[in-house]
Amino acid sequence: MRVVIADDAVLLREGLIRLVEENDCTVVAAVGDGPSLVEAITEHRPDVSIVDVRMPPSHTDEGLRAAVEARSRVPGSPVLVLSQYVEVEYADDLLADRLGAVGYLLKDRVAEIAEFMDALRRVAGGGTVLDPEVVGQLLVRRRRDDPLRNLTPREREVLGQMAEGRSNTAIARKIVVTEGAVEKHVRNIFTKLDLPPDTEQHRRVLAVLAYLQS
Repeated sequence: MRVVIADDAVLLREGLIRLVEENDCTVVAAVGDGPSLVEAITEHRPDVSIVDVRMPPSHTDEGLRAAVEARSRVPGSPVLVLSQYVEVEYADDLLADRLGAVGYLLKDRVAEIAEFMDALRRVAGGGTVLDPEVVGQLLVRRRRDDPLRNLTPREREVLGQMAEGRSNTAIARKIVVTEGAVEKHVRNIFTKLDLPPDTEQHRRVLAVLAYLQS
């Protein structure tokens, strides 16, 4: 595999170079900042890039933003991101284009050489590899942010029917309940989604938008 490595910490960068080269890979570029990463991926079109999230100048998310930019220039370019901590918003950004060939691992995983190299090869092959801790925090965030989390299964069903454009009468026929029961479910949906009294149609639109975004 042809590999690009981006990490501003010289010792870690050199360690990664030695690690991947000892496992039948060729490092085509090793850089220490975001712009250089974008340039390296654009020029070399590597089989996979190993990228540290935090790089100069602010040491926040430059590495990840550079990886996202590089994938916009070279769609689907495989990227394995390494981070000291789980930073869920960065994982979201990385996964947002839905092209696959991405990975997000904590740096501790590098010490498990066989697992790390397996993850690198899987990403290079178009797979998605997420650290178990990242997966756990993504799920927690989804549950916490999900506006539908307080709806009952029946209320979710009614909202799904609303999203398909059905009136209360049509929903009642579809799920075999009374129209009054549907109206009660709809009122509960509005309350749980914190949609204050307004025109009925406007609240239905907002409820459906919440459903589609969930």
